[in-house]
Amino acid sequence: MPRRQSIHLSGFAHRNPIPAACRIGPLLVSGVFTGRDPETGQMPEGLDAQCAHVFAHVRALMAAAGGSTGDIAKMTFYLADRGDREALNREWVAMFPDPADRPARHSVGAALEGGSLVQCDVLAYLPDSAD
Repeated sequence: MPRRQSIHLSGFAHRNPIPAACRIGPLLVSGVFTGRDPETGQMPEGLDAQCAHVFAHVRALMAAAGGSTGDIAKMTFYLADRGDREALNREWVAMFPDPADRPARHSVGAALEGGSLVQCDVLAYLPDSAD
């Protein structure tokens, strides 16, 4: 197996020839996840639906990489409206309910394309099963 492993997801793909994420050893770094519906490939209009899809993509990524959301060290969110975080916070607390066991998070305002209201990337540490 190559040292660097590309991670691809069913129901999520970039327009460019890049994987959803890359793993080198225990380090997992994603590309950007959008709120596209994995079933239809369409971008929903509302932030609630887009956030739900983003977090679903993250769960799928962690499973495909052989880890879990407990392995996430940091998530960065790009928001069309940086002040609108209600939907983001709702999904965040659902994924990470314990305040003492949450990854770092950073949110920035961004000019997003294609009707996207939120995007995120993930940094995770996936220890080997022997660790």
